Amino acid sequence: MIEFTNVYRPARAFEALGPNFSDPVAPKAFAQPRLRWSNQRAADSLGLVQLDEQDWLKHFCRFEALPDGMPQPRAMRYHGHQFQVYNPDLGDGRGFLFAQLYEAGSGRLLDLATKGSGKTPYARGADGCLTLKGGVREVLAAEMLEALGVPTSRAFCLIETGEPLQRHDEPSPARGSVLTRLGHSHIRFGTFQRHAFERAPDRLEALVDHSLIHYYPQLFGGEATSLATIGLEERTTAVLTAVTRSAAKLTARWMMAGFVHGVLNTDNMNITGESFDYGPYRFLPTFEPGFTAAYFDRQGLYAFGRQPDAVVWNLSRLVGALGLLVDDLEGLAAVLQGFGPVFQAELRRHFFWHLGRSGEAQTLHSGQTADQQDQLMQSSFQALASTGFGFEAFFHAAGYGDQPERLPDAFASVIADLQRYPRRTASLSDAPVSLLYDEIEAIWAAIAERDDWQAFEDKIAAIRAFGAGLAGRAA
Repeated sequence: MIEFTNVYRPARAFEALGPNFSDPVAPKAFAQPRLRWSNQRAADSLGLVQLDEQDWLKHFCRFEALPDGMPQPRAMRYHGHQFQVYNPDLGDGRGFLFAQLYEAGSGRLLDLATKGSGKTPYARGADGCLTLKGGVREVLAAEMLEALGVPTSRAFCLIETGEPLQRHDEPSPARGSVLTRLGHSHIRFGTFQRHAFERAPDRLEALVDHSLIHYYPQLFGGEATSLATIGLEERTTAVLTAVTRSAAKLTARWMMAGFVHGVLNTDNMNITGESFDYGPYRFLPTFEPGFTAAYFDRQGLYAFGRQPDAVVWNLSRLVGALGLLVDDLEGLAAVLQGFGPVFQAELRRHFFWHLGRSGEAQTLHSGQTADQQDQLMQSSFQALASTGFGFEAFFHAAGYGDQPERLPDAFASVIADLQRYPRRTASLSDAPVSLLYDEIEAIWAAIAERDDWQAFEDKIAAIRAFGAGLAGRAA
């Protein structure tokens, strides 16, 4: 039976914003649910310990309220640009916010939110469900990104619903699932866009203050009383500055992880700089700036190499929404000029972090300058592009496993230059860990054909062991 330890601290922060920000909804009833995977490590961080299968089903399939938590799930309201076309018909269409809790240790406010939990007012004619394959893919993505030091929502649990689904992009009937994820805010750029579209500056101001109190409390003390002494324009600029910095750091870490999100719409970016909602993602097999993850991204709008531009474009839409609150729109837009320097510094820092040779972002090793560090990065990517050597394999050979002899001759100058930077951590296991498309397909094939989950469990164990090896590196 579930136990609620003394670190269990429920919250109802988003609900307190009022009825204009979400709608109460009822979860879909699933007749034959079966727990397929659970993240007890994440549950422990919330003070939820010793959950058995019935506890997981009770709270994360039937979505019975947690003690002192939200009494009813709420579908969040938002709009967004999808492939740069504005869509005013969005909102949580197959998911909802189920609960909010504070994380032990960090004290961060976290959301338990769903995917595949049934229709909401924003389902737009869809069934509100998630295929089991989609759920498996999302669990794997979240685990891999967490291991690679990318700020990400965590998969909390995956439950097979026993309900067949009809889909056009995979064999049908497909097996159904409901996923719960744990994330640091589901307030999206599109949340602000909706209330700007509806010409509701009072709601935008409420979102600004909500963001400062719950997600960026370090800026003005994190209390409503302290915010009352700060002008609205200053508060708005502070939020945009913080979101821009967080987005720049996230994007840099995507790039160094070789991660392609696939659908970088404004409703898929949140205000805390945490990656979430993994649909047609990919990890790069080889370094290819034009590599796309979504088969329907025919123009390559969200290709790997275009992700920084896409994020800045999305930030500019956030500027447009916040513009209702300020007189100096040009001054607000100028905040986005800070994206590039933060992105480049984080790119540099995470490059050396992957190689076990970097400390703080501005640390210059052995008399080297930031320009020389950037040149080493550029040389590495040029060698990757010219040889077609595996992206993750390069970091393993040059850093994780410290086996440069495995690299082609084109990397000779890269390895020579790299020796000028002192190694800060020991090398890791001999076995590289990757999450390429074919690997995911093989894991799914075993589940689809034989209901064999061993490869899935083995992959998560390997990813977590890999992440534990990297955890000692200050990212």
